[in-house]
Parts: sequence; C-alpha cells; structure tokens
Amino acid sequence: MDRPFPLLALLPILLCISLSSAGSGSCEPVTAGTPDGSELWGYVEVRPKAHLFWWYYKSPQRTSTPGKPWPTVLWLQGGPGASGVGFGNFQEIGPLDVNLQPRNSTWLQKADLIFVDNPVGVGYSYVEDDSLLVTTDWQQAADATTLLKALVKEVPTLQSSPLFLVAESYGGKYAATLGASVARAVRAGELNITLGGVALGDSWISPEDFTLSYTPLLLSVSRLDDNAGDEASKMAETVKEQIASGNFTDAEGSWNDLLHFIGTWSGHVDVYNFLDGSLDSASANAPSTVQAMTKYTRYLSGKDSDSNTIAGIMNGVIKEKLKIIPKDLEWEELNQDVYNALANDIMKPRIDEIDELLSYGVNVTVYNGQLDIICSTIGAEAWVQKLKWDGIKTFVSLPRQSLHCAPSKGIKGFVRSYKNLQFYWILGAGHY
Repeated sequence: MDRPFPLLALLPILLCISLSSAGSGSCEPVTAGTPDGSELWGYVEVRPKAHLFWWYYKSPQRTSTPGKPWPTVLWLQGGPGASGVGFGNFQEIGPLDVNLQPRNSTWLQKADLIFVDNPVGVGYSYVEDDSLLVTTDWQQAADATTLLKALVKEVPTLQSSPLFLVAESYGGKYAATLGASVARAVRAGELNITLGGVALGDSWISPEDFTLSYTPLLLSVSRLDDNAGDEASKMAETVKEQIASGNFTDAEGSWNDLLHFIGTWSGHVDVYNFLDGSLDSASANAPSTVQAMTKYTRYLSGKDSDSNTIAGIMNGVIKEKLKIIPKDLEWEELNQDVYNALANDIMKPRIDEIDELLSYGVNVTVYNGQLDIICSTIGAEAWVQKLKWDGIKTFVSLPRQSLHCAPSKGIKGFVRSYKNLQFYWILGAGHY
C-alpha cells in the first residue's frame, strides 16, 4: 500500500471538547480533540466493559460544493488484530508519518478520515474481560455499527458527508459485514448516515479461493516446482474440504500448514509480494501467523529512514497527546488474543455480504496488487465470479480500461466497472 495513486483514485470523487467520564457499564462516550477543531478522538463503550477507540481528522481541503458532498473514509485495518489508529494512520494514509512529519500522499487531501482500533482489544481499544473479545466478523460489525451511531452525534459532518468503508486485508471481511450492518440500519431508520461505498483492498473475502490460487500462482512465477506444487495442491484441497464441511478451525490450521510448506519449498517467498525477496532464516522458522506478522510490521514500520518506531510513538508521544488512553494500556502492533478469538471465523467467506451490498445499490470497489500471494488477484477474480448479483455476467464480459499515472506514460493498472461494482488491477503492487 505504498503507492497512493490507485487507492486515491478509488474514492468516488471540531471544537476542543472537554473530557467526560465514562464509568464501567456506562455507554456515554469519552471524547477529546484539538483546540483548532481539526481532530477529534475518543472511546465508545459499544458493550458493557468493551471500549472502541476512534480518531477523526477533518480535511483542511474540505469543501462544500453543491452536488459534490465531501467524503469521509473510515479505514479498517486487517490482521485480524492490527491497529488502524497506528498502522493505517501513521504508516499508510494519515497526515503524519512515524516521525510526525507531514505525509505528501495523505488521503486527507481528498477526504476526512476516521481511524478505529477495531475490533475491541486492538491497539488502544480494550475490554475489561477477555471473554468480551469478538469471535465472529458479525459481532465486530455490531460493535462498529454501535460506534457509528455514537459518532454521528460526536462528528456532525457525518450526517452530510458520504461515508466510505475502505479496508485492507482481513479488514475487508470487517468492511463486508459492517457495510451490510450499516446498510440495514440505514434502511431501518436506525442510523442517519449515507453509505457512499465499500472498498476492498487485497481483502480476505473468500479464503477458499485464495488458498486454491497459491499453487498455480507460485508455479507461474517459478517459486514452486511441479513436485512441491502437487503436494501444495493436495493441501489446498484439504482446506477446501474442511471449509465445505464447516470445520473452519481445522481449515485455519491446515491453511497455516500450507503456508509453512510453501515457505519451505519456495525459499521462503514473501507472501505479501513475490518480488520482494524472502524471509530471513529466524522468521522463516516461526509459525506461519508469526511470519505474516513479521512481514506486516516490516512493511509498515521497517523503513530505514524512520528514526521512530510505530510502537515507540504509540506508547509515547501519541499516548501523551491523546490523554484519555488508560495508563496501564500498552499499544501492540497486533493483538494475538484478538486473532485467536476469531480463529473459527477466519476461514469463513463473506461473498454473500458483498452480494447484499450490491443488491442495495451500494458501490463496491475491489482493488488488488498484482504481486500479492496471500490475497492474490486471481483469488479475488475467482470469488467475484461467484457473486449472485444480477449484473455479474455483464461485468465479467466487459473489457478492462487501462490506468495511467502522470508523469509516467506507462500503464499502472486496469479497471473494469459496471453499475455499482468496480475492480482495479494494480500493477507492480503487492499486498500493501
């Protein structure tokens, strides 16, 4: 996600508030902000003893052109268990980098931004009892919908600004279920908000289709040979069978076994970008989920030019700025307990939720990096073709349009669009 042009192209183009207290069991939000009104942040107790943290940035370029309402992007990080308030904000699309210097490519130039540490237990969000961690994507969606109902009151611009749910990796499953939940709440008159669209970046929508894509993709780029490919295909079929029989926890274990096998026989290919080298020997011997997290943090916080670390600023200067973070809470790059709590849901597909959004007329954008393995482009193409949406046959029959990024004259990607579904192929990009 280090190439801002394609992602920006996907968008269909506060006063300082004194702290209020929220005791255990209270549903009153805790909100603070900057004196100039450009930022708001706070906690919403979405369930008793379960607290979601959010951070809103008002764009300095915000305009109120008649007929072109200024958009708001709600960023949903993946993992599951990774922090949007940390990674998405300071490492990807927010106004400042980890050295707290302005980022030229911030999406704040095009939209107001909301980052949330989602689900509860991630980053600055917390639960007072581990039994309150979510175990399904839909529980996450219920909590996040409760958050949005509070934010409509805390962030008045949300009532007139179309909201776009933009997701990365496992965050796409959050976006699918949250999008459907928000659409239902709006249709029922329970939430006064305009859902502008849902954008799914290299998103884990159909674990089966991604798993089945690994062998043909790795064979085609010479990272597996035929012998290893045959065994990897058998392992992928096992995952497919376990998903079909509803053994989702076993499927997650078998999927991890497959990733470990691929690592061993591919020279430890980087599953987030097959042109970006290999894991080091220490990381390569770790469990697959740990390997993935190692690469995740390396991509988002391993730049040699950064003198600060993401964990350092989140537990230091940022925590001091926000003031409302509990003193004993330590921000983590990824909360393994959150991941483990979702273990039985990780391999469940969310294609039906995308169908539901399309049936409501909600704009859905899929964007995928050409070099990704873990959520490969051919896997994304496969699940899109499984949609039951009445426009899918026409969609797949249409030619792609090429994309260019000035000043380069070369093709940087392709897009196919029909009605409220768009698919972007981003050339030269990996998972991020």
